[in-house]
Amino acid sequence: MSPVMSTMLGQMRHVSRVRSTCLRSLSTTRHVSAQFMESADEAVADIKPGSKLLVGGFGLCGIPENLIAALLKTNVNELTVVSNNAGVDTFGLGLLLQQKQIKRMISSYVGENAEFERQYLQGELEVELTPQGTLAERIRAGGAGVPAFFTPTAYGTLVHEGGSPIKYSQDGTIAIHSKPREERVFNGRNYIMEEAITGDYSLVKAWKADKAGNLVFRKTANNFNQPMCKAGKVCIAEVEEIVEVGEIAPDNIHIPSIYVQRIIQGPSYEKRIERTTLYSPPGDSSAKEKSPAAVMREKIVRRAACEFRDGMYANLGIGMPMLASNFIPEGMTVHLQSENGILGLGPFPTQDQVDPDLINAGKQTVTAIPGSSFFSSDDSFAMIRGGHVQLTILGAMQVSRNGDLANWMIPGKMVKGMGGAMDLVSAAGTKVVVTMEHTAKGGKHKMLENCSLPLTGKKCVDMVITEMGVFEQRDGEMVLTEIDADVSLEAVRAATGFNVKVADDLSTMKQQ
Repeated sequence: MSPVMSTMLGQMRHVSRVRSTCLRSLSTTRHVSAQFMESADEAVADIKPGSKLLVGGFGLCGIPENLIAALLKTNVNELTVVSNNAGVDTFGLGLLLQQKQIKRMISSYVGENAEFERQYLQGELEVELTPQGTLAERIRAGGAGVPAFFTPTAYGTLVHEGGSPIKYSQDGTIAIHSKPREERVFNGRNYIMEEAITGDYSLVKAWKADKAGNLVFRKTANNFNQPMCKAGKVCIAEVEEIVEVGEIAPDNIHIPSIYVQRIIQGPSYEKRIERTTLYSPPGDSSAKEKSPAAVMREKIVRRAACEFRDGMYANLGIGMPMLASNFIPEGMTVHLQSENGILGLGPFPTQDQVDPDLINAGKQTVTAIPGSSFFSSDDSFAMIRGGHVQLTILGAMQVSRNGDLANWMIPGKMVKGMGGAMDLVSAAGTKVVVTMEHTAKGGKHKMLENCSLPLTGKKCVDMVITEMGVFEQRDGEMVLTEIDADVSLEAVRAATGFNVKVADDLSTMKQQ
């Protein structure tokens, strides 16, 4: 045999040995892949006091309710919990709060959880409030091994400058402040640095798992579950159904098995809905006569709907802004994006269409139109932060003359959290429209020379629409460009906390 042939045969034998070794290795190391456990109790049994948990879900949608119930039995405490919010008082993470098992929450939204807000304001709970998109990206980065990143979100706010209360003392003073963030300028824009988040355990809820350990989520129950799977040292997934390998097509898998260590099949699911909101046909004879407040809100949102353009992508905030979708002109297509993971929001459902896995950012039941798509929270905010959403409409507590916005907390008194607002108003190329009543209770000014409340964003508001008129950002200040037909200029000046500049082309307030 020639030396060349001998060398080739040697190489082939070596490749064959390597291949055989790899195959033996694969067959003998399957024990390191996902373990299928009998119960949620068994799955969480080794979680120790002081652990850091990443818990999926948005509101009550897609929460790991069986794993949370198992944690309640263990009474394990001093937990740090990373989750967008903490459920409600009587369900989800709210139950762990009731039992005082949580020491610190890292969240974007307190919402309507009264116990969450009470414990925070009374100094019983540490709360690190983080913009929703930043929270999602910090978790995504943690799972990807990226230690930190720069974002435009929250530049110029307490998140950036530090001083946001993490824990109050019993006397209402601040016991623990947030630390300032490093800042940098890239291509002429200001950014702050945020560090990645990882945890000891991820507790997530999926729709299906196959016996290889791959996961699939259903509709808006994806939300924070997908990035959280990747950022915990041990990912524990509860699922509704376990199927055979091959029943889930490879291109339909959301989370590959490499990220999942334990799986349980939930014995039952309540799947509570925070806000069951049903479709009410226009002109419904059963509807009550509109109150003066409802008439005023409709006036505001009808004007806001004039900002829609055919084919645009828009994000509508909780409450009044969402009502603007009712006045999209016939024949116009507006793609509505909700930051909890849907593009293509449809109308509210009829009773038989209600689906607990399909909600909007206000935790209301919704439908999806043909051509819609579902995705995770980190993908949702990549759309927003990346400037792919052309219009955002949201509410406000205060707006300053130069366009600063405050809408997320009253220190020491009320805190709902910033949710996704800081991300939305910082996105390049997104028009920011505020819809609000012109004054607060007692005629207190909401449009001010300078905001007195903590900022959501600096110089970010392009337009303010109230029942009295429309202000637009022109040359660095808010200018009155439209006025309601039944309101005098003197009344607008009296209701506004800065010297109102009136546009030369002032017109009557438009309505859709």
